Amino acid sequence: MEILGTTLRICVDDLEASVAFYEGLTSTPALRFERGGVSVAAIGCFLLMSGPEAELEVLRKVSATIAVKDVDDAHAALTRVGAKVVAGPLPTPAGRNLIALHPDGSVFEYVDRNVPA
Repeated sequence: MEILGTTLRICVDDLEASVAFYEGLTSTPALRFERGGVSVAAIGCFLLMSGPEAELEVLRKVSATIAVKDVDDAHAALTRVGAKVVAGPLPTPAGRNLIALHPDGSVFEYVDRNVPA
């Protein structure tokens, strides 16, 4: 599995104010989308999420988002070393993802940029 980088996940109350701050900080425009009732803005290495508390409570359990070259390769590598894939691989607006529970109890999202046709 080839790891390309990590995204910091941040749950925010005021998405618009947070987007303005992080766009200014990174000089990068936000890529916005909605997923499961949650508004999301990806800005550089930051992933801002805002929405209903019940949805955010679940999202807070994921420590970070790890960009990989291919989610299928990540799935194989994770299961080979004892992680449990609890969701995915699934298509997203920016590619595919999966959620994995590591043997130490930490939870990570793995994503690629392979957008389904």
